[in-house]
Amino acid sequence: MGDPTKTAHTTAEWDRIADSPEFQNLLAVKKVFIVPAFVFFLAYYFALSVLVGYAPHLMSIRVIGTVTVAYLFALSQFVVGWLIAWLYLKAAARFDAIADDILDKTRPGGSG
Repeated sequence: MGDPTKTAHTTAEWDRIADSPEFQNLLAVKKVFIVPAFVFFLAYYFALSVLVGYAPHLMSIRVIGTVTVAYLFALSQFVVGWLIAWLYLKAAARFDAIADDILDKTRPGGSG
């Protein structure tokens, strides 16, 4: 087992970091991206089932040969999933920069 004094120090340090305005800002910035992205993807995901159930004529329209609107919508979910993942990767760079600033302030000799 680890040294209990080191664990207590780490817990106390974490509590101090978690209560800091910088960390609260990080959580808020992440929430601004994650919540809307999650809600959008969830709505988009379930829209296929809802549209197939409530608008079967629309979803059965043939676009190219035997390919229907429903089939294209289902395939577009892969594109949307990858797009959200790519957008998250771009946003994660900002999250990481904020987290690095927080860690720099908590290290010995840091500005915090």
